[in-house]
Amino acid sequence: MKNSYKRIDAHLSSLGYCTRGDAKKFLKINELLVNGNIVFNPSTKAYHDDITINGEKLDPETLTILLNKPSGVICSHNDAGVLIYSLLPYRWTQRNPKVSTVGRLDVDTTGAIILTDDGTLNHKLANPKKEISKIYEAHLKAPLKGNEEKIFASGELLLNGEDKPLLPAKLEVLSPTCVRLEIVEGKYHQVKRMFAAVDNRVIKLHRISFDKFTVEDLKEGEYKSIEII
Repeated sequence: MKNSYKRIDAHLSSLGYCTRGDAKKFLKINELLVNGNIVFNPSTKAYHDDITINGEKLDPETLTILLNKPSGVICSHNDAGVLIYSLLPYRWTQRNPKVSTVGRLDVDTTGAIILTDDGTLNHKLANPKKEISKIYEAHLKAPLKGNEEKIFASGELLLNGEDKPLLPAKLEVLSPTCVRLEIVEGKYHQVKRMFAAVDNRVIKLHRISFDKFTVEDLKEGEYKSIEII
């Protein structure tokens, strides 16, 4: 676990409380204590874990959260529209390094997505070689034909535009037009393209879980801190 020792203004700016230039003003408005002693000088050095602001501990130095993404929200820092980062406390959006999503969900896809400011962790979780499980619930336009489970599990399904077949995926039939699908890759529009390959179309898609983390206990737009070892 981190417990950085550095200047107060460096702590505040990296965690998004204020810029380094505004740190002196911040300390006049807010009560910042180091081991119970009030601090007004932004150049004072302290350990992260010894600092409180208005009676609250500092935000964690590394932030990783699981969010239940609503439909209509875009996983981007720059695109027009409602961005996923607008669902977070403003302070978190000002952190350095930035909080970013691990991969993306389409604008109309809901469910589990992880956000973190840990670049190494982000790369690890997004790496297809790690074969991290993602479980989706998909509603389909047409009833299943009955051969989809075998096709998806075969490891031989080649999507249009790809040069390698998909890794085996597990299909659980919930109804003729509703399934749960577990994949261990994250190719572009993968679930939608898989059903297009068997002459069907996904009309509603929800990611239930990412690895061991599920959003079944989170309402749309809600999030919670998680720890990934």
